[in-house]
Amino acid sequence: MHKFDAIIIGSGQAGTPLVFSLAGKGKKVAFIEKEHLGGTCVNVGCTPTKAYVASARRIWETKHGDALGVTIPKGSILNLKKVKSRKDALIQDSVSGIKAGIEKEKNITYFKGEASFSGPKTVTVNKKELSAETIYINVGARPSIPDEFKDIPYLTNQTILELEKLPEHLIIVGGSYIGLEFGQMFRRFGSKVTIIEKGDAIISKEDTDVSKAIQDILEDEKVKFRLDATCIGGKKNKDSSIAVQVDCTKGSPKIKGSHLLLAVGRSPNTDTLNLKAAGVQTDKRGYITVNDYLETNVSGIYALGDCNGRGAFTHTAYNDYEIIAANIQKTKSRKVTDRILTYGLFIDPPLGRAGLTKKDAKDKGYEVMEAFRPMDKIARAKEKGETKGFMRVLVDKKTDKILGASILGVGGDEIITSILNIMYADVPYSVIRDSVVPHPTVSELIPTMLENLKKV
Repeated sequence: MHKFDAIIIGSGQAGTPLVFSLAGKGKKVAFIEKEHLGGTCVNVGCTPTKAYVASARRIWETKHGDALGVTIPKGSILNLKKVKSRKDALIQDSVSGIKAGIEKEKNITYFKGEASFSGPKTVTVNKKELSAETIYINVGARPSIPDEFKDIPYLTNQTILELEKLPEHLIIVGGSYIGLEFGQMFRRFGSKVTIIEKGDAIISKEDTDVSKAIQDILEDEKVKFRLDATCIGGKKNKDSSIAVQVDCTKGSPKIKGSHLLLAVGRSPNTDTLNLKAAGVQTDKRGYITVNDYLETNVSGIYALGDCNGRGAFTHTAYNDYEIIAANIQKTKSRKVTDRILTYGLFIDPPLGRAGLTKKDAKDKGYEVMEAFRPMDKIARAKEKGETKGFMRVLVDKKTDKILGASILGVGGDEIITSILNIMYADVPYSVIRDSVVPHPTVSELIPTMLENLKKV
């Protein structure tokens, strides 16, 4: 039995900073990772996909010079191998940094292997038995694969990043955040793209007009959509193409393409941990149940990041680390319910989101006031030649506090932070309404927009 002060299972955006924090305080820590250091974000999520988004943007720019008076000769050619090589280098740089840090820290013992519980406070990895009074689980999630597609060739958000030859026609099953980002990306690379969504709208969690505007943006770039589709399976044809069967109110019952990307959600990597041996409870979807301080039903065992179902983003995983670190140090009490929902959809132009949607705010019984401004009414957006989208901020009439915001348009992924800061400060919307903002910017229209609230 190898005894430690703490065991951390998984090296994602919560586990990695936590292991260095604990080791730096003199704790002997076992650090276990079964796949790749850095977790999803570094290896198959944010870092690689945003590198690809940047490459796709460069191609888009070569085809849209005329509108700004710039004649760009035709002939921009994608080198997918080079795009992939750049992505791999960015990943390796991050992973190498983590690896070097582990090697330098004498209080960290690193185990490359798959962990499973053998008792309430014991973990087995590589046939070695480890024990600690405090255990942190940060095992993340993986793409969900419907049974209907398990017997045919398919890509996931991870394997599509390993392609070195551009798909002729990429079929994407799933019209949510991952599917939309890859859809626009590969359309700009030069693939034909069809996105299949079983619902009557893409990204159904968003307000209807946000969903519609995003669909319009992608359709303008010749991405095709099949909505109201029940995907009942697929098959590989003799010519190695893929046929996806759909049940739609109109259109062909089958769609034929060269490649298939499944983007229908993610499942927690908790099924191999043998959680029953530790007595740790999960919900019906496999997410580990935690309290406001990320502790499971077993005292001393915590779950952080995607596997706890309390957030599916890098920033929420890192905040999980911050909650744990602050409460260990007892400098201040932090909890999960302190945070405000925020995220981005990194198509171009991007969507920045914070707090409640308009539908959610109304359903919760708020008396909602709305500030709204189309991007084509914003001088800076017009000067940039990027006028698609709009800005919306929702205000509670009774308290004058901001309930939520949707910023769809150029810079939306960055602009949303200014709204989020006001929400965290818990001050009235008038603070930003009465502020002086630099000109010329897209953000400068937020105060102007907030001068004209209308009842929803």
